[in-house]
Amino acid sequence: MYTEGFAGPSEKVVKPLTPEDLARFKAAQERTGVVYISRIPPGMRPTKVRHLMSAYGEVGRVYLQPEDPKRTYLRRKFTSTKKVHFTEGWVEFKDKKVARSVAEMLNAQSIGGKKGSRWRDDVWTMKYLPKFKWSMLTEQIAHEAAVHAARLRMELSQSKREQQEYLRNVELARVLDKRAERKKSKAADGPVERMDGVEKPAKRERADGERPLKKRRKEKQEEAIDESTQKQLNSVLGNIF
Repeated sequence: MYTEGFAGPSEKVVKPLTPEDLARFKAAQERTGVVYISRIPPGMRPTKVRHLMSAYGEVGRVYLQPEDPKRTYLRRKFTSTKKVHFTEGWVEFKDKKVARSVAEMLNAQSIGGKKGSRWRDDVWTMKYLPKFKWSMLTEQIAHEAAVHAARLRMELSQSKREQQEYLRNVELARVLDKRAERKKSKAADGPVERMDGVEKPAKRERADGERPLKKRRKEKQEEAIDESTQKQLNSVLGNIF
């Protein structure tokens, strides 16, 4: 809420470039030159590279490419070196003539410095890049980042598909094992006959000499009747004789 008498937050006003300023900016960009360093000594950081290169001319921007994260992880895990390492770098000089002369003079030469310094015996490996501007480097870095992101997405998608296929195979194996166990248990219980669409256990075959249960009961009842009839007949005959 705005209250009269109090100044609002200060805002930075960006003034558009005049045609003269734009022309001067383009001319300054045309005068710049870029030197490519193919190898950065272990442990050397951008500030050190700028300090060393500034001894030969006015330096603009410096960019060093960090090493691969996997390599950094392995190096920190299995070695005592924990600092960030860089693999390659680009140095922009305000004057391309200075950039060309620096690359020709320092390439394949030792870094030097005070006796006992860390990089005294390391060797520069650099090259001047004609007609190469810093904007091209930023475009290249953005393109490489996009390619890396696309490759990472593809690897993740492939890993997801492999995981889903593995889970499907595990589920299929479980179903097949369960089905095999069911068939094995049915085979152990005996053959099964189907009646009216319903599975029912088949009648068990009788062993030799074995009679059905109902028949055995009927024979016992007949034997009991015969015994009762015989007793009655004996009683009647006893009374007559």
